Amino acid sequence: MLNIERAYIHPQLCKKFLTYVEHKRLMKYTPSQLWFMDAKFGIFIHWGIYSLLKRGEWVMHNEKIPISKYEPLKDMFEASLFEPQEWVELFKDAGARYVTFTSKHHDGFCMYDSALTEYKVTNTPLGRDVVGELRDACNDEGLKLFLYYSQLDWHHPDYYPLGRTGQYAGRVEGGDWERYLEYYIGQVRELAVNYKPFGFWLDGMWDKPDADWKLHDLYQMIHSILPNALIGNNHHRKPYPGEDFQIFEQSLPGEEGGVVKNTTYISDLPLETCLTINNSWGYNEQDHQHKSVEKLLEYLVKTAGMNSNLLLNVGPRPDGTIQKEHVTRLIRIGEWLRKYGEAIYRTRGVSVEENYSVTRRDEVQYLMITTKESNVLKVPFKYARLHSLTPLKFELSNSVLYISEWSKEPIEILKLE
Repeated sequence: MLNIERAYIHPQLCKKFLTYVEHKRLMKYTPSQLWFMDAKFGIFIHWGIYSLLKRGEWVMHNEKIPISKYEPLKDMFEASLFEPQEWVELFKDAGARYVTFTSKHHDGFCMYDSALTEYKVTNTPLGRDVVGELRDACNDEGLKLFLYYSQLDWHHPDYYPLGRTGQYAGRVEGGDWERYLEYYIGQVRELAVNYKPFGFWLDGMWDKPDADWKLHDLYQMIHSILPNALIGNNHHRKPYPGEDFQIFEQSLPGEEGGVVKNTTYISDLPLETCLTINNSWGYNEQDHQHKSVEKLLEYLVKTAGMNSNLLLNVGPRPDGTIQKEHVTRLIRIGEWLRKYGEAIYRTRGVSVEENYSVTRRDEVQYLMITTKESNVLKVPFKYARLHSLTPLKFELSNSVLYISEWSKEPIEILKLE
């Protein structure tokens, strides 16, 4: 195994070997996976008729709202201020390289013009194909589009037997699971054929973890239609054959003790961590626990250090606008990335420690200090040609970094060449 510390100590001796190791490692990834690993930052969007209630995307289940009372929300969904071009321009300014959108969440409501159900956004007062318009806006701005799809469905009569959730929906007891499988796989098929996303972000399998979801058939079908598409599944388990990237929810890869019980197993697949800005995925007007810009940047730096992407969530309001607390944070992140993005984009993670993260782009490495509690920092190299990208004053001696003056930037960045 390559000793990274020795790579720092003897950069000239290890240069050719590092290049060879990187080349051999990258050979097993597809061009789409390599693009994904370079992208590093995406925006997650949770939007549906649940936004009308302003209490998050799980409101139907959490408040035990039956279908008979929940379904009429579609007749009130006007979203008069929805402008997908404005969304995508904001995300691009934030430095995101791709967007992941909820085409259907657990409530079963479709945000696209599905031919397999009438429970869809084109049958609302808005009357527009949200997925289609968002795809076009992403194409115009050069962002890739991933489509989230919930395999779990609280609305469909054939989602039976029930799993861990959905018991308050008021559905008639009974249903045909095989018929539901045909329905959900059919919907994923029409999303692949009609919208041609760069990838799929699946969710909800954890509701019935031991059921036969026909994953092999599903993944084979997606890749037969879109050979270069990436598939990720938020099942909180080790990746299954056919999956192209591994997802971690609300925690760093392999981290224990998070709000979601992710697997601690880290595969060789490209990695992605999804994170909320506050504590909610869908719009929740009572949730004011917005993470600071500094905390969000720290998360971005740490995910990069772990060779993972960060998928940062916004939950638009029912009128189609994004709340100002999230807009201002995205703008600040974009400003930071325009100055220091070389330490994030197209890099590979080296390590994450308590006070810093290290990334690498080709033969250049970046030490990003996330905690400024001490002016003396033990670092994993004894000597190197390095300079600070931020206005930081320092000295390096025998693997110890002595900080004489911190900058005002939230993250200090040293470049090692």
